[in-house]
Amino acid sequence: MTWQIKYLPEAEDDLAALNQSVRPQILKGIRKVAQNPGYPDGYGKPLGNFAASNLAGLYKIKFKKAGLRVVYALQKQDEIMTIIIISARADDLVYYEAERRRKRHNL
Repeated sequence: MTWQIKYLPEAEDDLAALNQSVRPQILKGIRKVAQNPGYPDGYGKPLGNFAASNLAGLYKIKFKKAGLRVVYALQKQDEIMTIIIISARADDLVYYEAERRRKRHNL
């Protein structure tokens, strides 16, 4: 069963800002992960407390060739996969921004 995919408004902006050649690859990957997003049997990898960030309970998808990360949260009771951020890993800023958005949206 495929989980419902929702995007934070900021994540929609992230997606819109992607290069036209990369966007379809990212969307395809998100849809694939939505079929089984949890750990340990699913596609996504769990995040924990990283440096000064509290990312416990969140998951990531790595797009190595594109150099991008997608961070998402799962609402298991409703089977909703909420995309928090789509960004380059550059100096781990993606994870700091994910934590900021998580707090702002109470995820």
